[in-house]
This record gives sequence, C-alpha cells and structure tokens, in this order.
Amino acid sequence: MSFWYNVDTGQVETDDNRSRGEQVLGPYATEAEARAALDTAHKKTEQWDSEDRDWNERGRSASGDGDA
Repeated sequence: MSFWYNVDTGQVETDDNRSRGEQVLGPYATEAEARAALDTAHKKTEQWDSEDRDWNERGRSASGDGDA
C-alpha cells in the first residue's frame, strides 16, 4: 500500500482514499514518510537550489567574462 500527503487538508491518505489531483504528494512507502512530505520537499528544494547556484557559478568561471 502507498501513502500520500494531501497539502490542502494536511492529512495522510492511502491508495484507498487518496484525493485525485495536484494537492497530493507521493507515493510514499510508509505513513511516517508521507507525514514528513513537506519537510522532505523543502530539503530537496534547498539542495537543488544549492546545486543550481554551484552549476551557475561554474559556468561563469568557465566563460571567463562573468556574463554567463
């Protein structure tokens, strides 16, 4: 069974009662993972933003002119 986090209601849902649409995050293997969905998404976003900054800095360094 998969678990889902509904961002509108703040509730964990299962395959049996999952809302349809963009308001659910998942699937997650456990109810605990689903409950932590917003924290997990926040951490991943921070990581990706950091990787993007690093990528952009490398591009500027490689171009030599700072306009990349």
